[in-house]
Amino acid sequence: MADLDDPPLPWSTRLWFAFACFFRVLFDAQFAARAWRARAAAALPPAERGAPEPAERDREGGAPRLPGAAEVAKKEPAPQAAPAPQAAPAMTSALQLLALLQREGRLVDFLEQDIASFGDADVGVAARMVHEGCRKALRGHAKLAPVRREDEGARVTLEAGYSPAEVKLIGNVSGSAPYRGVLRHRGWRAEEISLPTPVAGHDASVIAPAEVEL
Repeated sequence: MADLDDPPLPWSTRLWFAFACFFRVLFDAQFAARAWRARAAAALPPAERGAPEPAERDREGGAPRLPGAAEVAKKEPAPQAAPAPQAAPAMTSALQLLALLQREGRLVDFLEQDIASFGDADVGVAARMVHEGCRKALRGHAKLAPVRREDEGARVTLEAGYSPAEVKLIGNVSGSAPYRGVLRHRGWRAEEISLPTPVAGHDASVIAPAEVEL
């Protein structure tokens, strides 16, 4: 369980981590079980950390007097009902964004479709439609900006103290900063994001409802 004094993660890291956890939970049953146990443990009240009171000593012999069953029953707190399971806010946001990409661009349908038997032309047409819809959803709810402003292919220098979360070193990495290399990808940073407010009773795990034509 995380310490309450841990420094908060930056927004961009939380967004990436939410996506990573979503797909890991979706496709890795063992990881999902561990995450569920960690979520349940975090919802329990913290254990009392006070030192135990010294046992009372018998007035005549001086030996410790153990508390009786009635006293133990009084000290033990009454069992509390476990809280109802709820999706974490980060998980809900990731599911909302995935639902938007599905609604506008049919992203989940495209990824779950077996395209091995389709021709390149058919895949290209489908990918163009998915790209157009997903781009519309992404630009409508998120403002993105490149991490590095230089053009890809430009020579860059990373001075000591650069952020490993913003820049990943690839290729033959050795020695210490400053590093000099070629920018292969500018990266992306989420500057703003605005997702719809879930209504009461909304099940975020339903990415797209089933459709029945009457």
